[in-house]
Amino acid sequence: MTLESLANGQFLHISRFSPESLPCGETYKLDDGATIELLAPGVVQLTPAKLAESGLKHIVYSCGIHGNETAPIEICSDLLDDLINGRIGLKHRLLLIFGNLPAMNIAKRFVEENMNRLFSGEHANGPSNPERERAAQLEAFVSAFYAKASDEEEKIHYDLHTAIRESKNEKFVVMPFLNDGRHHSAKQFGFLHACGIQTYLLSSAPTTTFSYYSSATHKARGFTVELGRVKPFGENDMTRFEAARESLTRLISEDDFAPAVDVNQLTLYKVNQVINRQKDDFVLHFDDDAPNFSDFKAGTLLASEPGARYEAQQDGEAIVFPNANVAIGQRALLTVIPTTLETMDV
Repeated sequence: MTLESLANGQFLHISRFSPESLPCGETYKLDDGATIELLAPGVVQLTPAKLAESGLKHIVYSCGIHGNETAPIEICSDLLDDLINGRIGLKHRLLLIFGNLPAMNIAKRFVEENMNRLFSGEHANGPSNPERERAAQLEAFVSAFYAKASDEEEKIHYDLHTAIRESKNEKFVVMPFLNDGRHHSAKQFGFLHACGIQTYLLSSAPTTTFSYYSSATHKARGFTVELGRVKPFGENDMTRFEAARESLTRLISEDDFAPAVDVNQLTLYKVNQVINRQKDDFVLHFDDDAPNFSDFKAGTLLASEPGARYEAQQDGEAIVFPNANVAIGQRALLTVIPTTLETMDV
């Protein structure tokens, strides 16, 4: 297999439909001297021809952890093509992940289980299935990738998604909980704002998401980035993603793409309630088409199930990621309230 045969969307196509034909473990040299290694179907590692002596970044872009979230998949596939064809150069190490390939093929969020609830070792806490096996594999690739980073070098992970429903704030970021003495990064707010993102949700507890794994296990700057709404392949209005596409490109192709932003001008929320579905008869008490960040008055009934009622606890409490059809024990709803940041890292 030649490098040219992996360009123009073919790496993703082969990974999805004939993964057995990929020469995994093979390394190819690009025209500018950078290398690309095929680690597994849907996973490639790229290394610049000359590693920066200072300021080297170790960057993970992941997409398709939910198979029907197609816009980020298309962005990352185009980015890989641009690297292979020499339309952009590479200045930093890059691990590029297309996550749930079988789910992409059936245009579903997952095949058997929500993969984005299976990281930080959660994949080992249940019967084996394709999502659990893939989550374990992806953790191993990320661990090996970050193992080559020095303590002084930046480790970054943007896990790119689109949401099931409309949102009052179309693009937003879930910032993983930090319990290791770090604070949220002013530099990262600047980059994410350059991607066209105004709204940030500060998590208040550990989770089993992919971005939290990178953050908690490897002290990377990890983020779950919601870029819009789920659409089928080929139906995305890619003009709505231009800022994100450009910023993701500049980050890997420039020595230090570091736009600034006044964080006081951004919209920040913190998690107030995490509501898990515990019974079969779990019901949400707002319209099915209520967008993310719809807010309610204190005392409004948001959800219920036998033996439990979940109400808004204060005026202006907003809903995010409502889904009454999750598996028993999984999160069916987050509620968030406005917040501010007093301390940030550079």
